[in-house]
Amino acid sequence: MTVGITLSPAPAANAVDSYVELATFAAEAGVGTVWVAQFFDVDALSVAAVIGHQVPDISIGTAVVPTYPRHPLVVASQAATAQAASGGRFQLGIGLGSRPLVEQAYGVSTDRAIRHLREYLTVLRTVLSAGSVDFHGETLTAVTPMPVAVAGATKPPPLLVGSAAGTQVLRVAGELADGVFSFLAGPQTIADVIAPCLAKASSGVGRDDPRIIAVIPAVVTSDVAGVKATAAEQLAFYDGVPAAQKSVAREGIEHAHEMAIIGDEAHVSSAIDEYFDAGATEVSIAYSHISTAEDHRRTISLAGQLNQRRTALAK
Repeated sequence: MTVGITLSPAPAANAVDSYVELATFAAEAGVGTVWVAQFFDVDALSVAAVIGHQVPDISIGTAVVPTYPRHPLVVASQAATAQAASGGRFQLGIGLGSRPLVEQAYGVSTDRAIRHLREYLTVLRTVLSAGSVDFHGETLTAVTPMPVAVAGATKPPPLLVGSAAGTQVLRVAGELADGVFSFLAGPQTIADVIAPCLAKASSGVGRDDPRIIAVIPAVVTSDVAGVKATAAEQLAFYDGVPAAQKSVAREGIEHAHEMAIIGDEAHVSSAIDEYFDAGATEVSIAYSHISTAEDHRRTISLAGQLNQRRTALAK
């Protein structure tokens, strides 16, 4: 039951240096895992490899890399490289991404997305574990005409899937992935939808229950009103995303920003406990650019304290 951080560096002269600096601070604070999100700026897989190579004693992962428009063989190569760079501490998180953004940005069709996800995971798991693949599916083809193994990547990284609470995605993840990320999915959604759906899917194919990593927008701050106002602006986008709308409504609230946990250390810690009680196996605190640098350090420090506490209890 680890507690991690979704890294969100402030603007800097060199973005990669900023990521490494934050990851180093997180490792020193006792955080279990640092996650790198993929948007349209830095490349998450590249940054993860750099962090894994330069920052010891902490797990590193992507949360998440959209499957569109990257071919799974390309992602597998990048993931194996990150695994070698980190000495086996890398975790690969992928997801379908936001359909409107993907189609607008890349001009690709996201029709048959669930079939695409199933085939994508099949290719990834095969090539990362077996070192080769010869796959001809309905949405993609993947054939390895030459060796693809990366020296130093001695084991395949865990495969994780981003999902708010879509039951079709959860079924695929339960059958083929090692875990899921749940963003803007509160304790009620985890307990009533995510955990039972994953358990049913995984047991149906004879697998252990996948991990549930709750990605929670949270900030430790003394300026509660100010940070809440900024969070309302930054999370407004998700009020127009159907999957997020369903998850938010299931928690008995109207807007995505109401999911943000904002307050002092005691308040944030208590709220995070509710996610573990609901069935989350891990938590990643996503603090974004909604507060000051000092608040970021307080938030990361709390994540380290919570991770060390839960690690000790698990022993």
